[in-house]
Amino acid sequence: MKKSICLAVCLLALNVAPVFGQPAPQLPPPTSQAFQQRLQAIVDRENPPAKPPPLTKFNLDFPGGTPAELVNAIEKATGKPLNAIIPTEDADIQLPPLKMNDVVTPQLFAALEAASRKTVVVQNGLGFANNYSQQITDYGFTTADNPVSDTSIWYFRAEKPSLPPVVSTEKICRFYPLTPYLDRGFTVDDITTAIQTGWKMAGVTPPPELNYHKETKLLIAFGEPRELDTINSVLQSLPYSNATADQITRINDQIEQLQNQVAQLKQKISPPFHLGGAPEEKSGK
Repeated sequence: MKKSICLAVCLLALNVAPVFGQPAPQLPPPTSQAFQQRLQAIVDRENPPAKPPPLTKFNLDFPGGTPAELVNAIEKATGKPLNAIIPTEDADIQLPPLKMNDVVTPQLFAALEAASRKTVVVQNGLGFANNYSQQITDYGFTTADNPVSDTSIWYFRAEKPSLPPVVSTEKICRFYPLTPYLDRGFTVDDITTAIQTGWKMAGVTPPPELNYHKETKLLIAFGEPRELDTINSVLQSLPYSNATADQITRINDQIEQLQNQVAQLKQKISPPFHLGGAPEEKSGK
């Protein structure tokens, strides 16, 4: 019996020995990024980042006014100074009344910006043929600090619609040479009537003054610059012809002469007719 047990133990030892003799599997070395991440996790666990102090809550009853007046109202409500920058060009913007309870500064400014956002229609271009576009406008206080604290620096900004350049309404005098258009066969009355019709359709009241100087063949206009642009539009729209006024006159004279010649030829070619019968035959007597 003892021999059988010893034999079994020896066989088991022979089978297990190769297993313990094998080398342990080699794990890949950790990468630099993975090492840095594990190291940072250990540091954060040992030294957690300090939480920012809580923001001051306050109640506000602001009757409306400029951005600077709102800053003063917030400072009174919180009992702390508020770091704010307000550009000179936006200092006169009127803010709406604000009545808030148990709010913090970022919450108040976010609500103010949302309430100011609106869509406006803006006129583009000059003259009577105008185009329109829609633009979004808003204003408010914002900060680049993250996280936000009671000592954050706020700056006021306003998104305003881009407007076309201001056109002067001061009346001026302009001169338009009409010789090129008169040589095409148009008359002064034709040109001035077209201009005045354009002003009438555009609702220009009172229309600019027009005067034609015969010696220089200049059309003189006095009015606002935008209204005088109609004159350029009319002159540029007149049909163009290579023939001058003298050439047109000569052509008309030639046509008239040809018509007279044709009438004379018709009289010569047409045989004489007598009323009441055929023409008398010549007598041989």
